[in-house]
Amino acid sequence: MLLYYITDRLQFPGTETEQRRALLAKITEAARAGVDYIQLREKDLHIRALEQLTREAVAIVAKQNAKRDAADPRRTALLINSRIDVALACGADGVHLTSSDLPASEVRILWSNSKHARRTCSPIIAVSCHSVNNVESAASHGADFAVLAPIFEKVQTGTPGIGLSALRAATGLNRKADRRVESGDRRATIPVLALGGVTPGNAQVCLDSGAAGIAGIRLFQEADVQKTIDAIRKGAFAGSAKRK
Repeated sequence: MLLYYITDRLQFPGTETEQRRALLAKITEAARAGVDYIQLREKDLHIRALEQLTREAVAIVAKQNAKRDAADPRRTALLINSRIDVALACGADGVHLTSSDLPASEVRILWSNSKHARRTCSPIIAVSCHSVNNVESAASHGADFAVLAPIFEKVQTGTPGIGLSALRAATGLNRKADRRVESGDRRATIPVLALGGVTPGNAQVCLDSGAAGIAGIRLFQEADVQKTIDAIRKGAFAGSAKRK
């Protein structure tokens, strides 16, 4: 099960300085807890401010990863929202693309041709999706995984969710692709993460619907990250035991 924390410093109380400090503390907490991915999604920041924040976040994640011993395989990856240039310049692990960004296939070419690219590392590329067709397109362009949203209604905005049926349909692409691989067709498949109104209480139904993991902003920002992860994993373990 993959865990994906999406940042939003503006949800923290206080001044800009206090919000920034709180965000860096939450990134530290999430990386320490072993979240698989952190998406730095501070879209309102000017590029210089975003670069500085990214460099600090990269350093925090690297430090927390280094603290884990050989017996702990967990590693947190930092992805930057849309800004390929910032991700490259600051040494991030990859990018998260929206529907209005370049496709993942073109991003990989730009990344490999950049003088800033770490030659031994391929970028991790996630893509925001809102339909089965979006997921299929992301897979065809070689994205590493898709984040499908919103699964449930967003209470804060009243945005209706696309529902578990859409999640099942999107993850059904993976099952079909698995069958194609078995028959000799090597077209790629990608994991799908559930986002939007997901809580520790309903995360299990998302996993039961085929989601490879859970993504969220408030899910991680408004509670203790380790306790949130433990609650999600406890539900996943119980669900797995029940299915057996």
